Amino acid sequence: MDNKFFTFIKPYLSFIDSGKLYRKPFYWLYAVLAAVNLLLPFYFLYEAIDMGFFNGNAKLIFALMLNWLVILVAAWVGAQIWWDRKDKVQNTSSEGADFPATPVISHLIQTLGECLGTWVIIVGFGSSLFNWILLGGYGYYGLPNGFIPMIISPVAGFLIIVFARLIAEQIRALASIANNTKK
Repeated sequence: MDNKFFTFIKPYLSFIDSGKLYRKPFYWLYAVLAAVNLLLPFYFLYEAIDMGFFNGNAKLIFALMLNWLVILVAAWVGAQIWWDRKDKVQNTSSEGADFPATPVISHLIQTLGECLGTWVIIVGFGSSLFNWILLGGYGYYGLPNGFIPMIISPVAGFLIIVFARLIAEQIRALASIANNTKK
């Protein structure tokens, strides 16, 4: 049973077992998500133009452009997060680990949380601030419009980052315990 007919699949199985099958595609996925982050503000701008937002008054157009700049900053930071993490996902599991896919998925959860939380912080706070300054008015409890979102957005973004990291660490800890009980 040790002839080529029965063993030709061994290199493929070895590739799967090594973890490269999981790490390399995620490397490219992270690079694609970095590019998507860079393209997203331009998609939003296209949609705003298509929906006729630039037919409004000057104050509304100025507020829209400032909000777009906030989205541009969030997208740039998000792209940098994905770009930085794409190299780190390559080192999530070692060659021959019993659970090579688990750390990769854990890393994805962590990075998604970091990017999403950062977007919530930057866009939530920045757009609320600019809308409050430019569009003014008062909302709930006599507080200025945008005041509550300016407080909630950083807290919510921080909690997204922390809980995504917690979940990712728990997944990694479980895989680490499983790998170490073998020894």
